[in-house]
Order: sequence, then C-alpha cells, then structure tokens
Amino acid sequence: MRTRWLVLALAAMFFGAVGGALLAPQPAGAVSKEMIELQQQVAQLLQGQQDLRSAVDTNNASLKTLVQQSLDSVSKLNGEMGTLQKTVQDVQANTGARLDSMTQQTQGLSDNLQDVQARVAKLSQQLTDVQNLLQSIDAKVSNAAPSTPGSPASPVAPGGPTGESMPPPSMPPISADTLYQNALRDYASGKYDLSRQEFSDYIKNFPKNDLAGNAQFYLGEISYAQGDFKGAITAYDTVLTAYPNSFKQSGSLLKKGFAELELGLKASGARDLREVVRRFAGSDEAKHAQAKLHEIGAPPTARSSSR
Repeated sequence: MRTRWLVLALAAMFFGAVGGALLAPQPAGAVSKEMIELQQQVAQLLQGQQDLRSAVDTNNASLKTLVQQSLDSVSKLNGEMGTLQKTVQDVQANTGARLDSMTQQTQGLSDNLQDVQARVAKLSQQLTDVQNLLQSIDAKVSNAAPSTPGSPASPVAPGGPTGESMPPPSMPPISADTLYQNALRDYASGKYDLSRQEFSDYIKNFPKNDLAGNAQFYLGEISYAQGDFKGAITAYDTVLTAYPNSFKQSGSLLKKGFAELELGLKASGARDLREVVRRFAGSDEAKHAQAKLHEIGAPPTARSSSR
C-alpha cells in the first residue's frame, strides 16, 4: 500500500515538473530572434512590393510610349492616305483631260485612215482625167497641123484652124478631197478659225459627199475646243439629224453628252451617254461613255421609277 502511494507521488512530481516546464515563459533571446525574423520578412515583403510597383510603373511607361507611337503612326498614315487620295484625284482629272485629247487625236487618225482609200480613188480618177486631157490636146494639135507636106504652115488662130478665139483656160476649182484634207490638217495644228471656214466651205460645196457628216462633226469639235459648248451641241445635233448614215453618229452623241456636262446639264448629259452605251455597245465611244458615267457617279442604265 505504501509502495503504491510512493509511485503515485513520484509520478505526480514528474508530471508537475513537465507541466511547469511547458507553462513557464520562454527566454527573452528566443522572442527577440522571432521578432527579428518577422521584421526581416516584413521588410522583404515591402521590398517586393516596391519592386513590383517599379516594374508596373516601367511597364506603364513603355505601354504609354507604344500607344503614343501607334497614335503617331496612325496620324502619319492618315496624312499619307489623304495625300494619296489627292494624288489619285489629280491623276483621274489629268487622265480625263488626256483621254479627251487622245480621243480627238484618235478621231483624226481614224478619219485619215478612212479617207486614204477615197483619196487614192480620186487620184486615180484625176490621172485618168489628165490622160484624157492630154489626148484631147494631141487631137487639137493634130487638127491644127498643115495638110500639105512641105508647105509653110499657115498661122493658126489661138482658137484653132477656124480662127475662132478660145477663152484662156481657167484654174480648176479645188477638189473635195483637197479641201477636206486642208481643213483636217488645220484643225490638227490648232488653226481653228481657218479650219472652221474650210469645213463650212466643204459642207456648202459638197453637201452630198460622204465626208460632209465628218465636216459637220469637226465644226462641233472646234466649238468644243474653244469652250463654246452650246455651239458644239448645235453642231453635234446637226450630225445626228442631218447625217443619219455618218459614221460620226456615235462620236457626235458622245461629245454632245460631254458638252452638256460641261454646261452643268447632268441629267441630259447622262441620258445621252447612256444612249451611246445602248446604241453603240462595244465601241470605243461606249467605253468612254461608261467611264464618264462612272466618273460623275451616274448609273450606266436609267433607273425605272417605282410606282
């Protein structure tokens, strides 16, 4: 019994010593060490926060620089696009002017080529006339020769053996071909007043000639070149009405539309250009009409009104 109590007493003392050791306050050195470690961790956290803020500020500055550079690039691109657009507009305007000039030159060349055959045929006819004239002169000379060989030739009056006087030969009038070629040459060289007179003389003297419609067309071209668009429209209308078989019908209708646009008559000008496309589909004039309609923003075909 006593031994049991002794064991219990010893066990109580052991557990008391252990508990006291556990519940006793820690040494001051251990607390200071933990505080120092905690302060170091806090300092590290603050330093990391500072480094992170610096990195964020650096990234923001870089991003701001990139954004500014992008804005500058966009502004520069807008300026270049504006310059390019103006250049394109200038090119289109210059192209339209050159197109009109090339159209006139092409028309002149086309007329020259088409007139070559007529000129050759007329030259052939003129050679035939010259031969006939020479034969006639030979015949007159033969009739005026003395009938008796060896006898002195009796004086022959200028009019022939009968003594009748003949009028001096008059200068032949200028031919239609020569007059037309002179007028066309003067037109091509810019002598518009002289060319107008020559084309007018051609129409007056050779109204039934195949090239009379051409001459009337060039009267319109001269007025157009001189800025007289109303006079040009009148001349083109004359081709369209008085010379229905002229191969200048398409050109007259095309240039009439151009002249109307020059006068600000957009509706009638567009209508005539559409008529060129409809009546002369596939021709150069139709292509020029389509290009002009596209330039003024007009549809190539008339829009039907909705009911």
